[in-house]
Amino acid sequence: MTGNQVYILVAILGLAIIALLFFLFSRKSQKKLTPLAGLAFGLVMAGLFISENQVFGYSLIAVGIILSVIDAVTKGKR
Repeated sequence: MTGNQVYILVAILGLAIIALLFFLFSRKSQKKLTPLAGLAFGLVMAGLFISENQVFGYSLIAVGIILSVIDAVTKGKR
């Protein structure tokens, strides 16, 4: 395994643990995932899996993070 593959594996495991904790602790309120948040999560995961072209992968991750921030701001205003 190269160094980049190790970082990608650690990032995927970290996201999986965060998602698991989110689902375990949010069962009380059962808030649905918005389409924008789902798209953001999908883009981040796609960016992690695309390791051949680093610029494209990092761009997908950046767009996913921006979309998640936009979703959080719109949820905060409601």
